[in-house]
Amino acid sequence: MSVQTAFVSTEIFTQKEFQRWLDERSASDLNHYELLRGRIVMSPPAGWPHGSIEANIVTALALFVRTHQLGLILGSSTGYDFPSGDTVEPDVSFLATARIKAGPTPQPGKFIRIVPNLVVEILSPATAQKDRTEKKALYEENDVEEYWIVDPKDRAVTRYHHSGRRFGRGKVFTVRDILRSQALPGFTIHVKEIFT
Repeated sequence: MSVQTAFVSTEIFTQKEFQRWLDERSASDLNHYELLRGRIVMSPPAGWPHGSIEANIVTALALFVRTHQLGLILGSSTGYDFPSGDTVEPDVSFLATARIKAGPTPQPGKFIRIVPNLVVEILSPATAQKDRTEKKALYEENDVEEYWIVDPKDRAVTRYHHSGRRFGRGKVFTVRDILRSQALPGFTIHVKEIFT
């Protein structure tokens, strides 16, 4: 456990138990909760410039995905129930039309039970360690096609792509580089635009 993480449960929960636990939370609770390996993990709200970076990524990806009618881009309030029994809320995610059609159909107010093609996590002091290790392993295990780790401090993005049954070696893109997505062929972004 990272010293920055505010809360990790000692009890083990199923996804259904986790959903019931969340339903009992106060609407004023702004913390971010995920179910990782059966434990509830709480992270406090991220500070500056997390939201700005998220908005830049969502805007660029959404424009490309909508223009080419490829699926959906979703923000950090979207939760996913993974086949592994984990429930995650990535900062940004992409669901391709083919995966959406393969189902199951997303239900209002429920976590999506489809594994996204692309996941983006923006590092913060409370999440950096788990984004680089535990969540990376979960995304790999559940067949997320591509994973970006966005590092605001170093102004860099590390892109991992599934090759076979595992993520290949990560490729680092800095503000001098153009990031190309393999999960979204044809999509490119100047990394500096992510951090402006």
